[in-house]
Formats: sequence, C-alpha cells, structure tokens
Amino acid sequence: MAEAIAVARAAGEAGQVPVGAVIVCEGVAVARAGNTMAGRDATAHAELEAIRAALGARGTERLDGCTLYVTLEPCAMCAGAIVLARLDRVVFGAWDPKAGMAGSVEDLLRHPRLNHRPEVQGGVMETECSALLSTFFSERRG
Repeated sequence: MAEAIAVARAAGEAGQVPVGAVIVCEGVAVARAGNTMAGRDATAHAELEAIRAALGARGTERLDGCTLYVTLEPCAMCAGAIVLARLDRVVFGAWDPKAGMAGSVEDLLRHPRLNHRPEVQGGVMETECSALLSTFFSERRG
C-alpha cells in the first residue's frame, strides 16, 4: 500500500485526483498507475490504468493470482473491471461513502450472483490515504 500511496501522491502533484494503484503478481509489482482523468477522460481511473498495464505486462487477459492495492475504495466501473480481470484480491485504503463498491454504497466485488468474487480488505493505511484526498480537495476548494 505504501507504493500505491507514493503513486497517488505523484498523481496529485501532477494535478490529478490523488489515487494510486499497484498490481502485484507472484510477489512482483507488475503495474503501477495513478488517476489520469484530468485532461483525458472519465474512465482513466488508477485501477483501470493499472489493470490495462498489468494485462499487457503479463500478456494475458486475466489477472489470476494477482492482488490490486489501491488507495481508494473502487467505484462501480473499477469494481466491474476487477471482477472481469479476475483479480484474486483487492486491498484498499480509504473508504468512499459516495461511490465505493466494496461495502460503502454497495458491494459489487462480492456480489453473490457474480461468478468471480475477489477477497477484499479495506481500510489499510486508511489515515494516510484519506489525508491525500482531503488535502487535495481542500486546497482546490479554498
């Protein structure tokens, strides 16, 4: 998670919402990505960017045996991609009471009707992850 926080911090310094994601497969970080939505498009969330990079690095269409570390609870779009990519585990930092789909608003990641449900652990280094977001938005809202 510390590496995801470093990626999030760099995204924030670049003017992006400070969310960072790292995908680890068999003990090796195969992808790192921060949000790149600003100036690009609404789908450029850190999780999607990291999933695309990890799939490319592994030359596969699934991420079996991999863990996603992300600084913010995944939204519906990212949760759907996580399920489809078949990530085994998701570890996130800050809870998202407005859009979180790993337990805050709903729990898409562990929905009983889906054919794949990753293991989920939330609140890891929550204070650090939340502080990045709080500082970023308070600086912009004045």
